[in-house]
Amino acid sequence: MALMRMLVAATLGSVLLGYSPRVDLEAGHYLKAMGEAEAQLKANPSDALAWAAKSQALSSQQRFTEALAAADKALSLNPGLPDGLQARGLARAGTAVQQRNFGSLRQAGGAVRDLEAAVQADPRLVTGWMSLGVAYQQLPGILGGSTRKALQCAESLKRVNPAKGDLLQGTILYLEERWKEAEPCFARALAAAPSDPAVVEGYLEALGSREARKVLGEQEQDRRLAAEARRLLPAVRGSARGVTAVSQALMDANQHEAAWNVAKERLNQTDAPSLLRLQLGKLAARTNLHQEEGLAMLDQVLREPLEGGSGGYAAAHWRKGQILKDLGRKAEAKAEAEAALRVDPKHRGAEELARKLGE
Repeated sequence: MALMRMLVAATLGSVLLGYSPRVDLEAGHYLKAMGEAEAQLKANPSDALAWAAKSQALSSQQRFTEALAAADKALSLNPGLPDGLQARGLARAGTAVQQRNFGSLRQAGGAVRDLEAAVQADPRLVTGWMSLGVAYQQLPGILGGSTRKALQCAESLKRVNPAKGDLLQGTILYLEERWKEAEPCFARALAAAPSDPAVVEGYLEALGSREARKVLGEQEQDRRLAAEARRLLPAVRGSARGVTAVSQALMDANQHEAAWNVAKERLNQTDAPSLLRLQLGKLAARTNLHQEEGLAMLDQVLREPLEGGSGGYAAAHWRKGQILKDLGRKAEAKAEAEAALRVDPKHRGAEELARKLGE
């Protein structure tokens, strides 16, 4: 009987207590999900779902070694837990991207297998379908990559979440340089979920892509980016992710002051100000505008918890280093490049900055 009670606590405790972290994780509220997972684990260290949620939150912060350990813990407690399989797949995928070497192929293959198992066990996993679809599109055929399989993921996701399914289909098609086929998919996604920051972000990123530029031309792409960013802003103004996407689109359209103002004016009106501070630092680094204020924003990012799903602390150090270099403060810039590389030893931007500062 004691053993049975332990098993029930490990596998069903979250359900019995009403703990359900998927909504926050899928909405990108990773800090909230992390805090709730930690509280859940303090009350019940054998809560497999909480370990899986913690893993996904850690992956969002690019802490993939810790994320993989948390996912392994979840699966040791409940080997078939779909959220645990998804969490391990995401951690493995992030490790593969971060490693950027031959050994990363094994992690990529493992990530795909985990994600396949996750969505098979629970077809309602939106993040699982999105991640698996993009993985299929990006991976070479020898590792199981296939546009056909990627589009099948989009069709499966449509049955669960039509807007996200259309978003995934549009993303796959534009990455395949089929922009004219992708556009109607994004239009359907936006019509169904105009205030979903993930949909807005995915569409604006695609519209600003090299693939779209080949079809639209540079001038038309910039015009449409600016117009669409302004059109979509009212629907996402409370979402830091949505506002960041709009600001980024305006920057890509070479409307730099407008991009700065959008992020700055909504800094304290959104759900994750840290993301907007990081965006303002990025703007200052890339445009040479408001450099001192950009440095102050990045300093605050580095002092406080940073919402996941961004470039993380490595990006903050790198952007700070770029600004300092442009201001002629090379010793400080070098220290920031080194700090970025301590967080992510293979961060390409920080590697390039360190190399330039060493010349």
